Formats: sequence, C-alpha cells, structure tokens
Amino acid sequence: MAGQLFAPHYARPTVRACGLSPRLLRSGPSDSAPAVSELLPGEEFAVVDVTAGWAWGYCRADHRVGYVEAIELVAPFEATHVVIEASAPVEAGADLLSPTLTGLPMGSRLSGEVQGALLRIEAGFVPLSYLRRVGHYEEDPVAAAQRLLGVPYRQGGRTIQGVDGPGLIQLALRQCGTPAPREADLQTALGEPVPDGATLRRGDLVFCAGAPGLMVDDQLVIHITPDTGKVSIEPLRCLPSEGLQRRRLA
Repeated sequence: MAGQLFAPHYARPTVRACGLSPRLLRSGPSDSAPAVSELLPGEEFAVVDVTAGWAWGYCRADHRVGYVEAIELVAPFEATHVVIEASAPVEAGADLLSPTLTGLPMGSRLSGEVQGALLRIEAGFVPLSYLRRVGHYEEDPVAAAQRLLGVPYRQGGRTIQGVDGPGLIQLALRQCGTPAPREADLQTALGEPVPDGATLRRGDLVFCAGAPGLMVDDQLVIHITPDTGKVSIEPLRCLPSEGLQRRRLA
C-alpha cells in the first residue's frame, strides 16, 4: 500500500480541513493527476509538505494519501453536525424565500448554532432535517446508500457529482458509525465471513470481482462500477460469481 496509506510516525503533519467545497485528492500535484479520493467539507487533512501550491498528506479519517490544492484548506474546527442526505442546501437567510447558495454533500462536517429548524454556519443556514448531530448515528447503512441512487460513477469520487464503489460503501457505513477504509481490498477485511450456505441479509457486504456492494435483502445488491455507470440496485445473480466474497458486519 506504499503511496496510498500514510504511517503517521514518519513526520509531524500540520492539521488543516477541507473548506466549504469538496476537493478531489489526487495522486500527484496536478489537476491532470488521477483522483484517488475526495475530501468532504470539514474533513481534516494532515499536511506533510507543500510544493508549488499543492499540499501532500493524508485524510485523517482514513489515512488516504494524496495531493490537494493548499489554498482550498482551512483551519480545522470542532464539528457539531454531519450531512445525512445526498446534498444539503446552504441558504442565504433564515426565511423560506432565501436563495440557496450551494449544496453540501453527504458526510460533510459542519460547525454552527441551532436556530429553530436551522443550523447557522458561517456561510449561511442549513435545515436541520438534512443533518445529524456528531456522535448520533443511523442504524441502516443500506438506507444511507439508497439516498445516492442514480449518482454517476467517478473514480475517486464521494459526492453526488460522482462516486466510486469503495466511496459509496465508506459513506454509507460512516453514517452508521462504522469506520471504513477507502480501498476496496481493505474493505474485504470488514466484519466476518458469511458462513457457507448461509442466506445473505440486508447490510451484508459483497465483493464481486473486487467491486464492493451492500445487500438490500437476500437477493438484491446496491453498488456502482464503471460498467453500471451509476449507483444502482441489481440482482446479485446477475453479477460475476467467481471469487465472490461475503462479509457480515456486527
């Protein structure tokens, strides 16, 4: 996993955070370098080095290593809320006629003051119905994944602009308080193997040809691959069965 995961004893990093807009984490210091992941608003990023305007380091949540434009990073803060919907609107004011300024993707971490049915953040107001408090988790990762149905495939993506297979699984599990690696091969170590002959159930992880998915029930799986092109629900029997791995979370 050299170049993908960071061993934090190598250097003393400077902790920063992703600003209001998500930013792709790239394999090199260039906009043309392949995306390896995506930083979500409020996620902390440990900066080890800065060269020509690009910060090299790792996402503190999953230790995914990469480059991000240093100008897009802000001072870290203590989050109070997390976005649970596919996208949460940031409104200019507290009244119903206020325009929407931007949207924040699922998993964004916010800090603000509750004012009625809204969370007031520095950039505007976010309806509380789109949020959960930090430390308050959902119980069903499948329900979280289903909110992203139809989102297109994008290598390294983790937002409604595009998501990849491991990103979908990571987002869904984190909403339920389950830390998950960013890479599919590491996700195969989550939970325990489903015993041979046992029926799959909602929330089980399956890996078809290395691509991860979540079982919706004993027959259907929600997943995304370059072939599907978008987050979809399909019968498991329609996917390649060779090398199928089945994992069950506690």
